[in-house]
Amino acid sequence: MATQSTNGKAKSTAKKATKATKTATPKAAEKNQVQAVAEAAVDFPVGAVLSVTDRLSGVVEPWTSRGSAEKQLKSYRAEARKSLKRAERRGTTARRKATTEARKTRNKVEREARKRQRTVETTLKRNRNEVEQRVRKAIDEQTSRAQDLVGTVTDQLAALR
Repeated sequence: MATQSTNGKAKSTAKKATKATKTATPKAAEKNQVQAVAEAAVDFPVGAVLSVTDRLSGVVEPWTSRGSAEKQLKSYRAEARKSLKRAERRGTTARRKATTEARKTRNKVEREARKRQRTVETTLKRNRNEVEQRVRKAIDEQTSRAQDLVGTVTDQLAALR
């Protein structure tokens, strides 16, 4: 802030010097310009020091008395608490999302496994029934053929007697 006021002063001084040069003699005008540059050269470091002083006092001021230091510490604690709560909420949200996603994935995998199990069971049952039918048919055919052979052999034996 102090820098701005000194810069403003230097500018107004330079303007005055310029006006004076138009109206005054060349030597007087040169003197006014030199004076304006000299003032600006002095004002700039002074303004810079004042700015640094303002900033430094802003940093140091809360720690100059016990009451203000306690107030500042209380403020820091509140800010830290707020940050911790925010981090906790974010963590809770992330954990909840991860748990939900894991549950969805598990349910999806379980559904797929049950579907495949049903498919396998259905295929096995169908194949078993088909094999059983073929075996029964083969047994029936062999039984019928054996009975035919027994009948033929019996007839041949009867004819031989």
